[in-house]
Amino acid sequence: MTVRRIVPNHPVTPAGPEALDAARAFYERIGLEQVMDLGWVRTLASPTHPTAQISLFTHDATAPVVPDLSIEGDSVGELESVYAALCASGAEIVHGIRDEEWGVRRFFARDPQGRVVNVLAHL
Repeated sequence: MTVRRIVPNHPVTPAGPEALDAARAFYERIGLEQVMDLGWVRTLASPTHPTAQISLFTHDATAPVVPDLSIEGDSVGELESVYAALCASGAEIVHGIRDEEWGVRRFFARDPQGRVVNVLAHL
């Protein structure tokens, strides 16, 4: 799969808008700017290097856990191939492949060290 970006995902506690606001303000002071806000997840990016990002989560709206990181691929076709390869290898699929209302197809798999990886491509 052609990887477009890798984004660390940070759970925000206590879960709520005030904690998200505080976390966003911290990363804005460093020089990032908010590029996405779904209410439960906000993504901030470098204005000069837009693939340098961090996502802040209170929870995941459609999955059982907040993933530790997200890896975005170049196409849905490549994503399907990666999903099949991981399933064939016996990797634990934490959240099955699905299209999300915010315009991505994604799944979560657990890596050998126990981290949950969100693998996605934009639709």
